[in-house]
Amino acid sequence: MDTNSSKFSIHHVVLFPFMSKGHIIPILNLARLLLRRGMAVTMFTTTGNRPFISESLADTSVCIIDIPFPQNAPEIPPGVESTDLLPSMSLFFSFCKATKQMQPMVEEKLQGLVQAQPVSFMVSDGFLWWTLESATKFGLPRLVFSGMNQFVSCVSRAVFEDRLLDGAESDDELITVTRFPWIKVTRNDFNTVMPNPNGPTMEVFIDQVKSMTNSLGFIVNSFYELEKVYIDNWNSEKIPKVWCVGPLCLAEPELEPQKKPFWIQWLDQKLAQGCSVLYVAFGSQAEVSSKQLQQIAMGLQESKANFLWVLRKKESESILDEGFEEKVKGRGIVVKQWVDQRQILKYQCIEGFLSHCGWNSALESICYGVPILAWPMIAEQALNARMVVEEIKVGLRVDSTCNGMKPGFVKWDGLMKMVKELMEGEMGKQVRKRVKEVAELAKMAMADSDGSSWQTLDMLINELCNKKQDVRL
Repeated sequence: MDTNSSKFSIHHVVLFPFMSKGHIIPILNLARLLLRRGMAVTMFTTTGNRPFISESLADTSVCIIDIPFPQNAPEIPPGVESTDLLPSMSLFFSFCKATKQMQPMVEEKLQGLVQAQPVSFMVSDGFLWWTLESATKFGLPRLVFSGMNQFVSCVSRAVFEDRLLDGAESDDELITVTRFPWIKVTRNDFNTVMPNPNGPTMEVFIDQVKSMTNSLGFIVNSFYELEKVYIDNWNSEKIPKVWCVGPLCLAEPELEPQKKPFWIQWLDQKLAQGCSVLYVAFGSQAEVSSKQLQQIAMGLQESKANFLWVLRKKESESILDEGFEEKVKGRGIVVKQWVDQRQILKYQCIEGFLSHCGWNSALESICYGVPILAWPMIAEQALNARMVVEEIKVGLRVDSTCNGMKPGFVKWDGLMKMVKELMEGEMGKQVRKRVKEVAELAKMAMADSDGSSWQTLDMLINELCNKKQDVRL
């Protein structure tokens, strides 16, 4: 336990992550940072997500309260309690809407919790908009956990408030962001960020935005040294305040698996052989067509690079029946299950990451000094890719004929070209050097007592716990 833990030991925090591994994992790591300060932590989740959380926090004193996920929720298949398991991401906002049915039981559990041990504040995911109402009923300050970085938040706000996309003649036209004139974006960069304004999902989106605006602040998985311009910009003119307390992945203890899975054994071999390896993964939610997967397979095959490709099982069926694994045997492997990504990225032989640029993945890659080949697919990933490639210059983008970061369909030869450039070319050497510099800044930010993120979390706790706060509706 941290030597400064005693000053926070009387405080109790409730955490409530959204039902998706990409949102759960950072909050698990936030829990560890709170525990190191001697705080009591209670985590809410659903029955189906409890086993993953329990296993992840088995070495801690976190109390877990599980709430049954709504049964017979419109459009959501029975037994689906995580967006990772949705048959299509088109059901995402229907899933979000279904979570509100949990509110009465959450409040019942909160009432008992508050009576047993007073709660200092709540941190809940931005997608769980209704938790602000629940927190307010019990007089609890509510902080929003944001899965985005501040570059995305500031650029998006500037683009929408200044209506910059209205004047674009095409989805591919580059537009200068007037508040940050060194940044250029396209309408394509935002096409997967906003829901259809005339669709039923817009109501949920608006509720989420209102709830975030009326909460006491944002906890962001980033660090000041990475994007100080955007953090300062937001906090100088925007309420609620942003608190950057990451990279949260560095708070998780690095434990060696008792039994090494086959892909770790394979990496051991490549490391011993002095080979460089490209890690390939597109997250648990992006939907990649069979035709595109086949082009990726051909591009990797023809690149002659060593690679480790993580695929969901249903995706792997479209390429494995064509003998792909046999063609790349000895040089590449395909993993058809969820992996601990950090275990892979920390290997010195991993010298590139072909990634969808989900923020967790991008940040983990940065922390382990691995340059990124950006291939954004959904949500705010196109803006993450702009940050990675153009702002902090720790990656390259897949070959594309358009100005937008989201490339659309990518042919095998374009992918092969950029894999070679990342792994062997001059531009690859430059971004590899740069990402190692940023990785050192990340470690410094999380340093006990004097790191910027460590101090920010201390200031946040002091502000919420040691001063009387007004909870705004």
